[in-house]
Amino acid sequence: MKKTEQKKPVNRSGWVMLGIVALLYLLTFLLDPSAGKASAMAAFKTLKMIAPILLIVFFLMALLNTFIDPKDVARHVGKESGLKGWLIALLGGVLSHGPGYIWYPMLSDLRSHGARDGLIVAFFYARSIKLPWLPLMVSYFGFAFTALLTLFILLGAWMQGIMVDIFNRKKDNL
Repeated sequence: MKKTEQKKPVNRSGWVMLGIVALLYLLTFLLDPSAGKASAMAAFKTLKMIAPILLIVFFLMALLNTFIDPKDVARHVGKESGLKGWLIALLGGVLSHGPGYIWYPMLSDLRSHGARDGLIVAFFYARSIKLPWLPLMVSYFGFAFTALLTLFILLGAWMQGIMVDIFNRKKDNL
């Protein structure tokens, strides 16, 4: 290992969180077994609901790690990605479904391969546009309002991403 390279510290926050949740479940079971059982059943029901989405995301991550060269990721969503990167981030955010935390592992993996933070922020911001709900929104608020709101959300996503990129540049220059 070169002197300029430093080992990245191990992030154990996931294990700590798991331990805290397990302790809280144990405490709940000890204090009120019926509430503990109801809580565990609700958690299992949620896990059953998100498990297929998690499997798809992990499969996509495996594909990314197996078939996609980090240089390709950097070219499409890295520092020099330009307009193409913004379009990928915004369109990907609009097309993504499910809870936001489901996308965390894959986006973290993309980030570790060189994806810009600003594009990840834009992806999350653009997720607030829900394609299946747009027709209902048009029926309640009209086409003009829906189109303008959608445009402003996309502009807001882009601006948030730009701001993150600017802050990161300033941080890197310190």
